[in-house]
Amino acid sequence: MSHKIVSQCTARLNRSEQAVPGSNPTFMEKASKGSADVVFLDLEDAVAPDEKEQARKNVIEALHDLDWTGKTVSVRINGLDTQYMYRDVVDVMEQAGDKLDLFMIPKAGTAADIYMVDALVNQIEIAKGYTKRIGFEMIIETALGMQNVHEIASASTRNESLHFGVADYAASTQARTINIGGPNPDYSVLTHADENGKRDLHWGDMWHYAVARMVVAARANGLRAIDGPFGDISDPDGFAAQARRSAVLGCEGKWAIHPSQVDIVNQIFSPSEEEVTRAKRVLSAMDEAKREGRGAVTLDGRLIDLASIRQAEVLVRKAEVIGSNG
Repeated sequence: MSHKIVSQCTARLNRSEQAVPGSNPTFMEKASKGSADVVFLDLEDAVAPDEKEQARKNVIEALHDLDWTGKTVSVRINGLDTQYMYRDVVDVMEQAGDKLDLFMIPKAGTAADIYMVDALVNQIEIAKGYTKRIGFEMIIETALGMQNVHEIASASTRNESLHFGVADYAASTQARTINIGGPNPDYSVLTHADENGKRDLHWGDMWHYAVARMVVAARANGLRAIDGPFGDISDPDGFAAQARRSAVLGCEGKWAIHPSQVDIVNQIFSPSEEEVTRAKRVLSAMDEAKREGRGAVTLDGRLIDLASIRQAEVLVRKAEVIGSNG
């Protein structure tokens, strides 16, 4: 273990993160009653330019008037390259900052972007006398952001999570796709012919590198890693497959851009009863080994050691948090 100890961000259940346009009060009310762990009220991509001001007012009203008990509430501000961002931060913070948990910063490109929002939020918190500290979510959705992902992850003590914004990332890198997430038939490997001349085609995950790199930056800085949207809401199986791949890579949650996707990711990113049972058996076996002065033991024919304890503790702790949230 390195001498450097990584401090963990504020612990929150973040299996599902539902996107809700700030321009639609009805959708926000429905989301407040839904099953998503985190809801982000969107002032950016889901809101047309001539609706920005009204959407901001809608979000402030929703923060005050709706019951968000049991949920983490975030507001996605507009990009730092727009004329809307500063009013998003100032108006939401000054009028409803004590009702908010997180700001989502889109198209995070450099550490300075985070510093700018941090300075603004910090001044308003002090001026208003807020005791609740606002956290940050950053979307990595440009080539610049991916290049600087490690610096972005460590840019503020408010940072809590990194999110992969697949659509804008594809545009930024000029990737040959028009899908929002999911596989691409051109990203594949054709095997050599067998004795009968048959060749198999194996599809790959074109987003593997980007998600894996984001996960490393997040975890190295004590943050949550969250996969972004999957655009085809008529394909729950494809959505679930993408979510499972992200979970394998280390993400602990995924966006839901439609209510039908929420329960799918809640299930995928929750440890199963079988996994929790095994994790508890690992902890029990290691406790016994510790009492007997042994550093490693076998369980069901497999070696378990101190690393196994850390993995098991993560699973058990998550199950406990999910249980406490109903």
